[in-house]
Amino acid sequence: MYFRSFFDEKLAQYSYLVGCQRTGEAIVIDPARDSSEVIAAAKKEGLHISAATETHIHADFVSGSRQLANDLNIKLYLSDEGDADWKYQYTDGLNVDFVKDGSTFTIGNLDFEVMHTPGHTPESISFVLTDRGGGATSPIGIFTGDFVFVGDIGRPDLLEKAAGIADTADSGARDMFKSVQRFKELPDYMMVWPAHGAGSACGKSLGAVPSSTVGYEKQFNWAMKETNEEAFVTELLKDQPEAPVYFAEMKKVNKMGPAILEDKTVPVISTKEEFEKELQNSSTFVLDTRSANLVEKTLVPGAINIPFNKAFTNWAGWLIGYDEQMVIIAEESQREDIVDSLQSIHLDAVKAFVDPSLLNEMDLTTYETLSVDEFKEEMPNGYVMDVRNDTEWSEGHIDGAHHHFLGKLRDTTLPKDTPILMHCQGGARSAIGATVLKSLGFEDVKHMAGGYAAYKKA
Repeated sequence: MYFRSFFDEKLAQYSYLVGCQRTGEAIVIDPARDSSEVIAAAKKEGLHISAATETHIHADFVSGSRQLANDLNIKLYLSDEGDADWKYQYTDGLNVDFVKDGSTFTIGNLDFEVMHTPGHTPESISFVLTDRGGGATSPIGIFTGDFVFVGDIGRPDLLEKAAGIADTADSGARDMFKSVQRFKELPDYMMVWPAHGAGSACGKSLGAVPSSTVGYEKQFNWAMKETNEEAFVTELLKDQPEAPVYFAEMKKVNKMGPAILEDKTVPVISTKEEFEKELQNSSTFVLDTRSANLVEKTLVPGAINIPFNKAFTNWAGWLIGYDEQMVIIAEESQREDIVDSLQSIHLDAVKAFVDPSLLNEMDLTTYETLSVDEFKEEMPNGYVMDVRNDTEWSEGHIDGAHHHFLGKLRDTTLPKDTPILMHCQGGARSAIGATVLKSLGFEDVKHMAGGYAAYKKA
C-alpha cells in the first residue's frame, strides 16, 4: 500500500493519497481544490488516480472532488447520509457512487468501509481501510474527516453559526456523542487520519501531531473520556471559536459544486494611471500582501494589508467579499501561490496584480505603530480598540477598551472624531486592522507593537 498525506498550512487541512501498488490504482481522500501536488506524487509513484472521496460537505475550504472528476474523469464516492438539505447537487453527468453506513468500495486491493459519523455535519462519514494487498484481514486505520481529530473532535455548531440553520448545534452535539461511543468500539491499534490539524477553526483544541491511534485518543482525547451526554454536550459547545464568515459560502459552494478552474493567468497592471482607475472602482478590493513593516509607511489609500503568511487565507476569508474584484499588490514570485490560496476558499475574482515597484510613483499614506509606553500615554485621549477574538477578550483585557473583532471590522461603526488606538495579542492582527480602518476613511489610526502580551509585561 502507498500512503501519503498532504498538508495545507494556511487551512490546516490534510488530504490523502492512498494507492494499491499491486494494481497501480489510487484514491484521493478529502482533496484540496488544487490537487496538482497530489497528481504529481501519484505520477511519480506510477499510480493512476481512479477515484476521489470526501468525508462531508466541507465548510472551511473548497473541495477538489469536482475538479478531479472534471480533469481526470475519475469516480467519486460521496455521502448519501443526512437529510435533503445536505445532498450533493452537482453530480449529474459524473461517475458517482453515493454511499451510506456499511457501504464498501474497493481500490485495487484496498477495501474501504463507510461509517456514518454524524455530529460535525449530518452527512459526515468516515472510511475504515483494510489493506488486503498486504495480506491484512483487519483494518489498518480510519479516515475521520472532521469527526475525530488528534486531541479533539469536530465542532457541531457550524451549521447554526455559519450556515444559519437554527437549532442544529445541540442536536449535532448529541449526534456527536453517539458517534464517539461507536468510535470507542474500534480496535485500539487502528490509525486515525483526520482532515485537520492545529490552526483549523473546525475544532477548538486540535493537536499538531498529524495522526494518532484509536487507543491513544480513547486515553487522552477529552471527548472519549466523558460518559455523560449532557456534560459532553455542554463541554463541546462551550468556547468554540468564531465561525469565519466564508464558511457559509463554502457549505453552499461544496454542495452546489465549485466552479471548474481552467486558466490561472492574471494580468498585471503596469501604469500608475491604470492602477488609480481601479482605486476609484467601488467594486474593487485592493489587497496588499506585503509584510506589515513594509506597508506601514507605504500604504496605498483604500488598500487593506493581509500579509501572505500562514494566516493569510483565514483573514482573506473574513475580510474580502465574494462580490468584490481583487487587485493584488504582490511580488511576482508569490503570485501563483496567492491565487491558489484565495481559490482554496472560492475567492476566484482576482482581476489583476500590481508590482510593488509601481508604488514608488503613487501618493501613499501611513499608519503609526506605538510602543507600549506610547500607547499608554495616548490612551486617555483615544478610543482603545481590542481586535482579538471573544475568548481572548473574556480571558482578560485593558480596562476601558472596546471589543471589535478584526474579522468584522469592515462592518463596525466607530467614532471618526477620536484617535483610534488599536491592539491585538501580539501586533499582527492590529496591523491588519489599522489598514482596514484607513480604507474606511479613518485618518488617525495607531496600533500597539507587541499587543496585549507586551502590555501585560510592561
